[in-house]
Order: sequence, then structure tokens, then C-alpha cells
Amino acid sequence: MTERVDCVVIGAGVIGLAVARALALAGREVVILEAAEAIGTETSSRNSEVIHAGIYYPAGSLKARLCVAGRRRLYDHCARHGIAHRRTGKLIVATTEDQIPQLWALQEKARANGVDDLERLDGAAARRLEPALNCVAALLSPSTGIVDSHGLMLSLLGEAEAQGAVLALRSPVLGGRITENGFTVEIGGAEPMTLACRSLVNAAGLHAPDLARRLVGLPPETIPRAFFARGSYFTLAGRAPFQRLIYPMPEPAGLGVHLTLDLAGQARFGPDVEWIDRIDYAVDPGRAARFYDAIRRYYPDLPDGALQPGYAGIRPKLQGPGGPPEDFRIQGPETHGVAGLVNLYGVESPGLTAALAIADFVAERLG
Repeated sequence: MTERVDCVVIGAGVIGLAVARALALAGREVVILEAAEAIGTETSSRNSEVIHAGIYYPAGSLKARLCVAGRRRLYDHCARHGIAHRRTGKLIVATTEDQIPQLWALQEKARANGVDDLERLDGAAARRLEPALNCVAALLSPSTGIVDSHGLMLSLLGEAEAQGAVLALRSPVLGGRITENGFTVEIGGAEPMTLACRSLVNAAGLHAPDLARRLVGLPPETIPRAFFARGSYFTLAGRAPFQRLIYPMPEPAGLGVHLTLDLAGQARFGPDVEWIDRIDYAVDPGRAARFYDAIRRYYPDLPDGALQPGYAGIRPKLQGPGGPPEDFRIQGPETHGVAGLVNLYGVESPGLTAALAIADFVAERLG
């Protein structure tokens, strides 16, 4: 038997839940399909939980536009809904003189994105804020913060469900088909079924390109290749030496091994960048040696043995090793020619920060 609904959102990570909320608030009937046994079990819960200011991204890119808009929305949403968060601020640091021009260039890039609150600091001024820090110059970003990502996802789901949205866990999408009236979606799990819908949103994160290939009728040339970049985190034993987040200069495919804080004040370092061929969240304790080397450039007093393996996340990349950075790829009918369909590819950082703005962007494409 085939059931029919208005909208289907595939994926109950922070992006899928934000999209479902936006559609439900607009009066749409929404079903959220999630393969796992809980919401947000992959990329959405395996990150730094940072609210980004919008500093690093090319002007005019979706990452820049949606991060800046989403950051403002996210702080307001957290305040209104009592979601744990804190404006910690962060320091981006140059540890050698030759990095300073690149550091100041980041400030200009941020200004082009509408981020005009960065403050230049010399090494002495930065150390007055953070005495354990080693650097020759820094940028202070007061708009950067941290958020309880699970609390955020629960709030998005709660608002969506209050407007009639339905979440179906353990409901893997096996494939689908484009029809004259929309789409049919084949759902596996303990009670397999077919679901017909008028609008379909592919917010499957790491699995989005693979899922799109299983949608019969979608032009295959519009589906990008996926690359996986694992990022490991190591936690710091003992009290955190910093009150703010500390970021080194960005590196290819990442922002460098930075220090972030959780809402309990625990410090963690990461993520690094490790290209992998399949989804695997194992943390190799042997990678700690590289972490010590990277961290001691800005935190020279890091004690031996202070790092403990934490967890790993995987970035859904659209570029491979050595490739130029790719923007979010949010494909609506203007790209693939299929009415009622939006595919979200490569939504890595700053996806968490941008989630509410991404949701509005998707809803606009569905009409």
C-alpha cells in the first residue's frame, strides 16, 4: 500500500530538522525519515558545536551568506527557546611573523562577508586575554560561540512536531522515483512501505549523493562525487587553560587543530584532516603525536600525556585531497529540472551555524 503526504524530508540531522521545521511552520504536511534509531547521530553530533561568525568563506558564497544570516538567527533562537549556548569569543592566531599578512587578509575576507567586529591584537594584547597563549598577532572574534547541538536539534524537532510534522526513525530510504505528481519513496526497516509525496528534500548528509543516485529520473550528471574527510578530536585532561576558543591559521580542507570548549568548560582539540574511503569513526590514538606538535605552536605548555582520544566526525566534502574548497551545493529545480526536489550536498561546517538560514533557502526553492 502507498501512503501519500505533502513533503518528505530525508535525514534528521540539524539540517533536515531545520528544513522540516520551516516547512511545517509554513503550513506544509511533513514526514521526516531517518535511518538511524535517533536524531542527529552523524555529522550533527560529531563536530565542535561552534557558532561561527562567517570569517573564512569567499564573499557571496552560500557558506558566507548563510553562515552570517544563520548565526544571527541561531543566537536569537537559542535565547528564545532556552537552548544552552555561550558567546565565548575566539582568537585566530599567527604564531610566526610570516603568517601575519594572511591573518589580516582573513579580516578583510570577513568584512566582505558582513563580519565587521573583528579586532586586531598584537601578541602582548592577546596574552593579556589568554596568558597561556603563544602568538605574535591575533584576531579577536566576539561573535563566535558554542551551542548544545543536541538541545538545538530537540528544539527544532519539537517546533516541527507542534505544527504536525511526523518523525519516523529506523526508516532507511532504499530508493525512489520521480513521477508525474511528485515522487515515490521506498522505505525499508521493520515495516517496509512506499510513500508518495509532492515535495522531497534530500538532507541525508554524508549519504546525500548516494541517495540521489537511487532516485530514478534524476539527471545523473547533476549528482556530485562525495569525499570523506575524517576529523579526530582529543580531549584535554584537567582544567582548560583558555577561556576563549583558539584557532591557528587555516589549513587545506580545514581550520587547523583548534581548541574549543564545551558548555561544561572541558577543552578539546581538533579536528584534523584525514581522507578516508568509507565511513569510519574510529580515533587512532597514534594521531596524538601530530596533535601535540600542532597545539604546542600556540600552547607551548601542553603537558606530555595530557591528550586523550575523544571522538571523530566526518566532513561531507565535495572536493578531494588537494582540490579547491567547494561551496554548499543546494540544488533545486533550477539546477536539475525536477519540480519539488531539493538536494543538499557538501553541507559541512558552517552547516550547524547556518541551519536556520539553510532551511529558509530550501523552503523558498520548494515554493
